[in-house]
Amino acid sequence: MHPLAPSLAGAALAAFPALAPAGCDSAVAPVTARSSPSIHRRPARPARIVIPAIGVDARVIALGLDAHGALAVPARFDRAGWWAGGVRPGERGPAVIDGHVDSKTGPAVFYRLPKLRRGDRVIVRRRDGTSVRFTVRRTAHYAKAHFPARRVYGPTRRPELRLITCSGVFDRSSGHYLDNTVVYATTS
Repeated sequence: MHPLAPSLAGAALAAFPALAPAGCDSAVAPVTARSSPSIHRRPARPARIVIPAIGVDARVIALGLDAHGALAVPARFDRAGWWAGGVRPGERGPAVIDGHVDSKTGPAVFYRLPKLRRGDRVIVRRRDGTSVRFTVRRTAHYAKAHFPARRVYGPTRRPELRLITCSGVFDRSSGHYLDNTVVYATTS
């Protein structure tokens, strides 16, 4: 796996693991800003993600790092994974939720992610029963070899959400997709 990215100078940044959903071999070395400590209580952890435009209503599990320093992936293809070491959805900064695009038997949770368009809604339901709503601003496709980690994981002025899955051509010799799809969303 790839090493973690260095911190950005002058910002309170923490290194993110390389996002590599199963079947993916991501060359991503992401970083992001963490929320500033405050006297306010943090939002609850995410429990579900609902994306009406593409028919997603899935459980969100917390993910940690694997033995190689990469983001562990959901064991099940019908679940999305949130990196628990990053910001929580609704906190300032880019919360990251990733999911499989497919499995050996068919489509997975984020199979239709590339179909999202500007203005589509994404709702993250939290464990305490509250929800945070995001609006899709854009969808981008990146070759893993040229993944713009700072653009995807860098600090933001407000709460944002990044949804990531594998995409593009499937390389049978390596068993991995060559690209990633990233959906950028902001709070509604």
